[in-house]
Amino acid sequence: ETLCRLRKENPGKICPRPAAIEAKTLSGLTVAAAGDVIYKNDITSGFICRNKDQIKKKKCNDYRVRFSCYPPFCDRGVCWTSWFNRDNPGATGDWEVLSELKKQYKICDNPLYVDAVTTDTMTPAIYTGETFYMYNPTDGFVCRNKDQTTGKCRDYKIRFGCPCNN
Repeated sequence: ETLCRLRKENPGKICPRPAAIEAKTLSGLTVAAAGDVIYKNDITSGFICRNKDQIKKKKCNDYRVRFSCYPPFCDRGVCWTSWFNRDNPGATGDWEVLSELKKQYKICDNPLYVDAVTTDTMTPAIYTGETFYMYNPTDGFVCRNKDQTTGKCRDYKIRFGCPCNN
């Protein structure tokens, strides 16, 4: 999970100078709990676990990483807000609606992008297999419990990509 490769795969979504890096296994274990020998884990290189460094020919766990940035960060004309988690998946679902968020937070008038991830593992919403009632930058994000095969949505947080001049 090198920073260079992640930037190529996620243009504009990683700030130019990250403040911190966090790595977890896909199942949510911390690096310490997973017990792997780590080759690199820093804000300039990213995260590298090499199989050849492991004890008893064990293979590395599969990891995901996230970077902390000083909000807002701007890249290619887009400024990303902080993450917002206004609602939990209660009786009807998880409602992260732009009009409600704007009552509590300063968010630009016309966001260009919206990004939603789970609060526990930072899994992008599109990879959870859940069905979304709303997922767009002009309205926000809504996951309704009644639309899910499990009957309950996961808990999500969202951020908006705004024009940098706002």
